[in-house]
Amino acid sequence: MSPILQESTSSKPTLKRTLGPFTLILYGVGSMLGAGIYGLIGEAARDLGNAIWMAFIIAMVGAGLTALSYANIGSRYPRAGGAAYATQRAYRIPLLTYVVGFAIVASGLTSMATGARVIGRELAKTGVVIAPEFVGIIYLALLSIVVFWGIREAMWFNILCTSIEALGLIFIIIIGLPYWGSVDYLQGPPSSDGGAGAFEAITIAMLMSGAVLTFFSFIGFEDILNVSEECKNPKSTVPIGLVGAMLIATVIYMAVSITAVSVIDHATLTDPKLGGLRGVAAKAAPWFPSNLFSIITCFAVANTALLNYVMGSRLIYGMANQGLMPRPLGKVHPQRRTPHIAIFVLLGAVILIMLSGQLDQLASATVLLLLTVFVIVNIGLIILKFRPTEPRGRFEVPWPIPLFGALVCAAMIFFRVKDVSIAKGTHMGPIVAGVVVAVAVILFLIIRPKIEEVQDDRA
Repeated sequence: MSPILQESTSSKPTLKRTLGPFTLILYGVGSMLGAGIYGLIGEAARDLGNAIWMAFIIAMVGAGLTALSYANIGSRYPRAGGAAYATQRAYRIPLLTYVVGFAIVASGLTSMATGARVIGRELAKTGVVIAPEFVGIIYLALLSIVVFWGIREAMWFNILCTSIEALGLIFIIIIGLPYWGSVDYLQGPPSSDGGAGAFEAITIAMLMSGAVLTFFSFIGFEDILNVSEECKNPKSTVPIGLVGAMLIATVIYMAVSITAVSVIDHATLTDPKLGGLRGVAAKAAPWFPSNLFSIITCFAVANTALLNYVMGSRLIYGMANQGLMPRPLGKVHPQRRTPHIAIFVLLGAVILIMLSGQLDQLASATVLLLLTVFVIVNIGLIILKFRPTEPRGRFEVPWPIPLFGALVCAAMIFFRVKDVSIAKGTHMGPIVAGVVVAVAVILFLIIRPKIEEVQDDRA
């Protein structure tokens, strides 16, 4: 039998437990809302017309199944290693664990690097003339200070950003309420060959394609698992945070999607310059300063990057304590009680990625990698459930939940890969994903980490 993980029992500084259910829910909502919804509506309308809300329902069910699996894992094993810890515990294959952890860290780094560039572009829209790369480096450096300073301070910043981005979405819903009921919400996109006024019928394939797109607006719930060691009473708090955040995000997404298609027509909504939520506000509230949306977007992007920074540093910290990363990365600052070495190593890595300019390919690849991680974790939970020696948590789901979660994520991978086209340039995503896995395997073979025995989690 392959050796598995060890929980440290030394007297070295540990992470500080400060997060309660409310703070964790806001952490999850902030992770999911991000900046995606501000630019997603137009793309979704292009595929589904007025029926965007149906795609969000399907995506919520798919993401919700995996979120329930993560809540179950968090209740059983509240560890900073998150999915990497659960993978090693279930499969006992260090290489697989390493690839899972590497893929999650890569997704976080890509999100942070993309956010740094977006901040520079959005500031330019408000009249600030500074090189986006310079803005990105300064922004990332400031972010690293916040994350280093402490989890409580990072969560206060998260609460501020989440409040601003959520208020922006709630504002859209409020100004659009008078328009509700003005359109047919089952109407598909305009037909390409049916002439003016003709619309395509909504099909299962169309809904699934739309669900694949909207599914990614829910990604972020998995970050909650990586702050388990900083939660008060984590075996109850983690499930509450995951489920609560998922429900709040779903309500907001549904209301925003209905509002958007009610206020402006399909052609305008899908226009990259005139459409989106900026276009909704321009019609429903022409008095609203358009530049404020750039500022709100900056807060949304900053929040997503902050939470990915927290997630990535805690995942590396957890993997270092599992023996999958160099041991110094598992150190905690004695005063700030944060994994300071992991934080500043991530800073250097994300700056290099941002300056590389290959963010589109990396973003597409990490989406595939995250879906693959979800499949592995869901199946891993089934293995753990049928292993009689494993401890049970306070929040348990029946084994068909992770089974269906794995199947949904596998279907998402299928539909994502099915649409790969060399002509459209979408073939690079799977290729880059394969390269990331190959790099992880090579690093594992070079480092040859030693995974030690796990202690009982029944306490």
